[in-house]
Amino acid sequence: MSRKYFGTDGIRGEVGKYPVTPDFVLKLGWAAGKVFSRKGRSKILIGKDTRISGYMFEASLEAGLSAAGVDSLMLGPMPTPAIAYLTRTFRADAGIVISASHNPYQDNGIKFFSANGTKLPDEIELAIEAQMDVPMSTVDSAGIGKVRRVDDAAGRYIEFCKGTVSRNMTLKGLKIVLDCAHGATYHIAPKVFSELGAEVISIGVSPDGININEGHGATAPEALQRVVTAEKADLGIAFDGDGDRVIMVDHQGEVVDGDEQLLIIALAMKEEGLINGGLVGTLMSNFGMELALKEHGIPFVRAKVGDRYVLEELVKNDWLIGGEASGHIICGNLNSTGDGIVAALQVLRVMITQEKTLAELKGQMSKFPQTIVNVRLVEKGDPTLLPKVQEAVRSVEARLKGKGRVLLRPSGTEPVVRVMVEGEDVHLVDSLAQELAGVVEQSVR
Repeated sequence: MSRKYFGTDGIRGEVGKYPVTPDFVLKLGWAAGKVFSRKGRSKILIGKDTRISGYMFEASLEAGLSAAGVDSLMLGPMPTPAIAYLTRTFRADAGIVISASHNPYQDNGIKFFSANGTKLPDEIELAIEAQMDVPMSTVDSAGIGKVRRVDDAAGRYIEFCKGTVSRNMTLKGLKIVLDCAHGATYHIAPKVFSELGAEVISIGVSPDGININEGHGATAPEALQRVVTAEKADLGIAFDGDGDRVIMVDHQGEVVDGDEQLLIIALAMKEEGLINGGLVGTLMSNFGMELALKEHGIPFVRAKVGDRYVLEELVKNDWLIGGEASGHIICGNLNSTGDGIVAALQVLRVMITQEKTLAELKGQMSKFPQTIVNVRLVEKGDPTLLPKVQEAVRSVEARLKGKGRVLLRPSGTEPVVRVMVEGEDVHLVDSLAQELAGVVEQSVR
């Protein structure tokens, strides 16, 4: 069945425009509360990132859940993976995240975790959507949901992150720059890495409600690159606004993306006998990673873009590790969703155990040049289905002569079409990507 509201990553859009409005979110909280309380009184966690509209939607969700007779535990600003973890440890029926991840502050969204800290099953999402069509009502006053703030949420998650590496592992002697994107990791990540012994320089840790992801974080690593080289740090780590993405920078200021981090972790797990199968990437994963995995005898499959689909493939194959070039990395043996801090710690673990720099580990993979151009959509629709666009794709593929890939993909989280071209020649790849993006842009005018 098609969904009216839920996308690949919950419900997301511009604040104040339907459905990202206080009245819709109030009804959504109520609808979710009615669904989760069908088997008895329920308890649901609510966390958010640092964008200013989070206060408004937090209040709306709280009111809706209370009207449905559901108790709420308020976590305040917390990384998305922290909410997944805390949903499990509190034995809650669900967790709700108020976040638009890497998007600018003008956007916001709502996404849910199941009691297991995973994406909601399809049948639950469809049940919530069906409940949205029912007139809203309030339970008897005696049954109204209660609300409690969890004061030690940050401390609980900090200890969890530290516990994902050996208690004997220390980061002493490492100088690390952290960029928290003025987002949900601002009060978490610096403590995790400093308590493990690193010398930490923090940037992007002064959220004001509107500066989330602005010129900082995993989607804008240039600030991190500058500070790493200026401070002569050993490496840098950048998270996105809600902390489920991580991009790293080596001591030379070179970016180490999600594909390269995945390969570092996977090869170490293979050497240690812990890989338990293969690795899941996406349609956007670099062909160089696929070749490197094949060279080391590690099976590889591509899922549709989105951590939801990566996780589905991991579960289907009973594998442990997967992710995206954008920095969504799922270590299934450690957390139930993509976790930027946990993934970064796993890369650091490999650096320390193998006594190698991040630059040396990055060198295990020869990346194919890849250019991605985002073409903004002015209205709904999928221009990739248009004959003119498909003809342009065939033309570009022919000019790559079998030594590259072309992918056009409407984003599941933004009103854009992502145009990706990959091949051996960086200049040809860039030229073809721009040319193809031009055709797409003309088709949406």
